[in-house]
Amino acid sequence: MYWYRLTPLDILLLRDAKPFTPGERAWAGSIFPPNGHTLAGAIRSLLPKDQTITLAGPLLCREQILYFPRPLGFVGKNPLLPLKWHPDDSPLKTQMLWDKTQPAPLAPLKPVSPADKKREEKRFRSWLPTEVMAKYLAQGQIEEEDWRRPEDEPEKPWVTESRPHNSIEAGTRQVKDSDGYFVENGIRLHKDWSLAIAVDQATHQQLQALPQPLSMRLGGEGHRVTLTYESALDRQWQTLQTLSEQNSKQQKMAIAYLMTPGIFERGQQGVATCRPYPWEWKLTHNNGPFISMATDRAIPISPRIRDRKRHHGSSIPGPQVFAAPPGTLYYLTHPQGLFADQDNAPRHLKQTRQLGYSHLLWVNAEKLAV
Repeated sequence: MYWYRLTPLDILLLRDAKPFTPGERAWAGSIFPPNGHTLAGAIRSLLPKDQTITLAGPLLCREQILYFPRPLGFVGKNPLLPLKWHPDDSPLKTQMLWDKTQPAPLAPLKPVSPADKKREEKRFRSWLPTEVMAKYLAQGQIEEEDWRRPEDEPEKPWVTESRPHNSIEAGTRQVKDSDGYFVENGIRLHKDWSLAIAVDQATHQQLQALPQPLSMRLGGEGHRVTLTYESALDRQWQTLQTLSEQNSKQQKMAIAYLMTPGIFERGQQGVATCRPYPWEWKLTHNNGPFISMATDRAIPISPRIRDRKRHHGSSIPGPQVFAAPPGTLYYLTHPQGLFADQDNAPRHLKQTRQLGYSHLLWVNAEKLAV
């Protein structure tokens, strides 16, 4: 994979998948970082028609360093662990009752007061640099000094700016009373911060053959970003990939870190159902490897598909799906890959992975389990 830095030339308008109707006090929702469908559509505008593309990311980038969403399985600096990984004499393990047909409860090894949790997380990073992620993949832990946010690093690398949109009555200079007015949030990255995505070799060769410097439209209202190839990001990515592959081959307890939104969809009785972990992972009570997870609110994603029969291959809105957020952690008895990465996987699952969704990095959890 070849990593590119995407630097906005202005704010970015990236609407989420929630429907809205322009009108009085109407707000259009926004999402950042942009999802894989949005990025793939933007890059395809620079490529020959119908060329396939494989993405990794998006991540954030600062001073040629990749930044990853913080793992969600922490209370402050203390990692959350499934009860099965707690000591045998732990009161939680011996006294807590829970439904074994559901993912196991998570708890820190040591009690954490709500005041300490709030105080720590206010000072901690929400995006972790490559060096910290490499330590996390190798050790399964993040030291307190690695959590702490440097003084020159913002709590969130972007700010949200509200922008009103007005429509004019035909034949007049007056703004429409209701149906032509709405407000949406624009995203402005802080100075020195950019998006980062990786593309496959064929796409990289096509992009490098185009006149430089490269720019493309991203999101709404024609706002643009510049694309710059960064070989330094390639080397960082390769280091993490090597660690992840080594951990995935160990038949020991492991943690899977979700780097990008995870789309885990399955059709049941004609209805597509999404859930926050892969359908092929069976829980331990069914002799599977899946123990538990640490996640947050689902992200609604409205993809687009090509209807070649009725619309001559044009892009039309696809069914909405709900993705597990980046930073989600999955706890397993041993590593198990995704069915979407296998050769016999259905085409639509492979396409989802090609757009960068559901990318897992494997963490060595040997030092965490007691």
